[in-house]
Amino acid sequence: MAAQSRPSSDALLAHILTSLDEDKAEDVVQIDLRGKTAIGDYMVVATGRSTRQVSALSQKLADRIKQDFGFTCKIEGRDTGDWVLVDTGDVIVHIFRPEVREFYQLEKMWMGGDIAS
Repeated sequence: MAAQSRPSSDALLAHILTSLDEDKAEDVVQIDLRGKTAIGDYMVVATGRSTRQVSALSQKLADRIKQDFGFTCKIEGRDTGDWVLVDTGDVIVHIFRPEVREFYQLEKMWMGGDIAS
């Protein structure tokens, strides 16, 4: 397979949102981080109904990114399945079980009127 160029953060975001939608992630929120932090351009927060779904959502997302764009994401927390972080570089994805998402309320830290769901 030929080396692929890195996708734009917007293309990567669209791909991530499509993947999460296809796999039935719930309450998907995207947060524009541009100009707010250097950690990435976007953050996506989503919910899975169970530890099994949280783990599966993150694994399928990482597999699709590797297949479609030719690079590997960093994944943390997949073994426990309560809160999984998928770091693509430009887009950071957090997938939670409902109770864990409610506890941390991560998106509230970044709210500023530009949250889209």
